[in-house]
Amino acid sequence: MGIALAIHEVFQASYKIEAELIGADNFPPLSRSVQDIAHSSSMFYGYYADGEIAGVIELAQLNDQLDINSLVVSPEHFRKGIAGKLIEHALTQFSYDEAVVETATANKPAIQLYQKHGFVKFKQWVPDHGVTKTALVRRSDKSREQQK
Repeated sequence: MGIALAIHEVFQASYKIEAELIGADNFPPLSRSVQDIAHSSSMFYGYYADGEIAGVIELAQLNDQLDINSLVVSPEHFRKGIAGKLIEHALTQFSYDEAVVETATANKPAIQLYQKHGFVKFKQWVPDHGVTKTALVRRSDKSREQQK
């Protein structure tokens, strides 16, 4: 449970700031427990700084699709390029035709970060919790070649 607890702490600190940024009172990522993380079938990769987890990316892969389920950076480590390094790790370490991520539409910094890494918007909707979301996709070089 030690790693799950450390991941949970980074999630809580980062997602509290995101909830404030987007003006959400009910922000589902904040309700995730340590047990939810420990029993998740997702893959978690951490970026360490000064011996502690400074950032986490949560991934799931199904067939040729790579899903970025979460990407958080500890507030003390904002604006150090950690999120970009975690995205690049995911995009270079996994084989995929499409990489997909969802974020709050109001989270402009996240959308800009994903676009900087080759993601493009493809869908927007309002789920039951009321926070408007945007989905972005990045097609692999192989997938883009096949579409030509």
